[in-house]
Amino acid sequence: MKISYNRLKEYIEIEEPPLQLAEVLTSIGLEVESCEVLEQNPQDWVFEIGLTPNRIDAASHLGVARDLAAWSYTRNKRLSVRYPDISTFVTGNGKGVSIEVDEPEGAPRYAGLTLHGIKVGPSPRWLQQFLLAIGLRPINNVVDVANFVLHETGHPLHAFDRAAIEGDIVKVRYAFEGEKLITLDGVERILSAQNLMICDAAKPMCMAGILGGLSSGVSESTTAVFLESALFHPVVVRKSAKRHGLKTDASYRFERGADPDMVPYALIRAAILLQEVAGAQVVNAPIDIYPKPIDPVAVAVNWSSLFALMGVGIDRSIVLAILDGLSCEVEHHGDTDMVVKVPPYRVDVTRECDLAEEILRIWGYNQVEIPARFTAAATPLSKPDPEQHREKMANMWVQNGFNEIMSNSLCPKAWYQGLHTFSQTHLVHLLNPLSSDLNVMRQTLLLGGLETIAHNANRKQNDLKLFEFGNIYKVDPNKIEKGLSAYHEAGRMAIWLTGFATPPQWRHPAFPTHFFYLKGHLEKLFALHGIPLSAWELGQAPEDIFAEGIQYKLNGKVLANMGIISKNLLERFHIKEDVYAAEVDWNELFQAYKNVHILFCELPRFPEVRRDLALILDQEVSYDSLRHIAFKTESVLLKELSLFDVYRGDKVPKGKKQYALSFMLQDFEQTLTDQTVANVMDRLVTAFEKEAGAILR
Repeated sequence: MKISYNRLKEYIEIEEPPLQLAEVLTSIGLEVESCEVLEQNPQDWVFEIGLTPNRIDAASHLGVARDLAAWSYTRNKRLSVRYPDISTFVTGNGKGVSIEVDEPEGAPRYAGLTLHGIKVGPSPRWLQQFLLAIGLRPINNVVDVANFVLHETGHPLHAFDRAAIEGDIVKVRYAFEGEKLITLDGVERILSAQNLMICDAAKPMCMAGILGGLSSGVSESTTAVFLESALFHPVVVRKSAKRHGLKTDASYRFERGADPDMVPYALIRAAILLQEVAGAQVVNAPIDIYPKPIDPVAVAVNWSSLFALMGVGIDRSIVLAILDGLSCEVEHHGDTDMVVKVPPYRVDVTRECDLAEEILRIWGYNQVEIPARFTAAATPLSKPDPEQHREKMANMWVQNGFNEIMSNSLCPKAWYQGLHTFSQTHLVHLLNPLSSDLNVMRQTLLLGGLETIAHNANRKQNDLKLFEFGNIYKVDPNKIEKGLSAYHEAGRMAIWLTGFATPPQWRHPAFPTHFFYLKGHLEKLFALHGIPLSAWELGQAPEDIFAEGIQYKLNGKVLANMGIISKNLLERFHIKEDVYAAEVDWNELFQAYKNVHILFCELPRFPEVRRDLALILDQEVSYDSLRHIAFKTESVLLKELSLFDVYRGDKVPKGKKQYALSFMLQDFEQTLTDQTVANVMDRLVTAFEKEAGAILR
């Protein structure tokens, strides 16, 4: 979007020279991509501003002036925006074109005015110079005024030749399927029932908010016009524009949300200019159809929360001044909170965090001091704090859609009946329990989570993603006589998944939770703690807890168990749906994290080489065993190993299966030759044949 420096000064009192003003605009989020003096008018400069999609309110000279006024409030200047005066407008008492809005949802506000006595011709020099400055080609005085008002106020207008309007009536309706319209670009377009149209008594004349029709456009013979100023629904305009492959100045603004309060102002402003440059006479009073006025959005703001979102505390008087400068009305102002009414033109500001962004943008991001010391999650600390690290991981689970639960450390002894992994002989009993339901200390977090799932399922809450940090307790019955040394307390972290991981949406059905969804979350946790794939030892998870699962070991110690909870346990808690769960030894994981050492090296300059193998194996041979064999055989050049296909069927012998493995080889010092790669693959095949009984297919 282009802004004329000279024209901007018409709306706000600017003291800064062009280059300095460019820096100011960039500092308040209106990034100036270029600032150049005009060749045809050396007295003027043009700013090329790169707007983000949410800032359609600044896509005009008055919009930029509003932001500068707000910025001035933080610099003790208190500038105000000078809107062009429209108080001189006098309405007519004749009969103009009538309006019918059949689709108020598609056109929440629609206004129009009829003008006659128009002499279509070239625009005056000042108007042509302005349009040329912002990159537009002057056409005629009527069209040029519409374009001028668009770039002045940000609101699109459209002028219809009154003589082309059959029945002297304008109707806002959806097109009939198969109707046709030749648009101003000369293309005949086949319309659908989803296209909102501006029509007369017989035919479509304009694609609402996008592009006018050729037959109803202003020409040299036009003497009377119907001037339209409206608000169209963003989704309606976007779908129509996309369907017909159109992108215009009008659709760009309507798709992002126009200002409903600007509709009558832009209409009258254009009418006054047409009186000035085209000799227009007003036929009737403006017609403004606005059945459901759009009220300002009331946003509740807590002062503490606001400053926390901003990351800095600033003087409250400055906050109130900025809000005033942004035309936001503070309806209620207290010691702890306030209610702010946001004007409709800021369609993107609806929440407390949006207001925090606006205040900080005007106050200046570069005024936020960088703390003397800060940490990043990507770099393990030399001496990490356990509590801070646990809080960091809790935030990670929440960001991934999980809810934290806090189960009771006391539970019924009956939960552990018949379990071998968590035997009743290792339970810590209470000497004076309050009830039989709370008579022992928990040995695992998993069962408390199942109780929570059952509680939610009974209340029709079946799609759950839960996590918990807590301690577990057990006793060694053989050391009871030694006192407290027989008792053991340890930290655990558990996660549970059941039902659907994501709800159904129009683009895809609901995504059910499954085994590998849980596995991905767990291995992501390990990766964040610097545990490489090659360090894991995989085994079978306890069968009395999991119907199917994996046990992860690190340096011979159990790090985690995960899988599908067994049917027996689910029946014990009256749970009908499958539950996927994992429990992690938090102490062991944190110890592994403490021992991580980050080494940096330059990115490899030499390409990697991929080779695939298809192996026939016994059903009992696991992928984990093949991975260990591969990295033991080639620990230098082999960087990655993945299983990309498993086949069991009549194409392989009975009791066998086929694994398709992908090997990624790379040398950081030189380019691998074909011979080197062949030698590595031969060694791997030999090792698989010897240690796993594999047959190369």
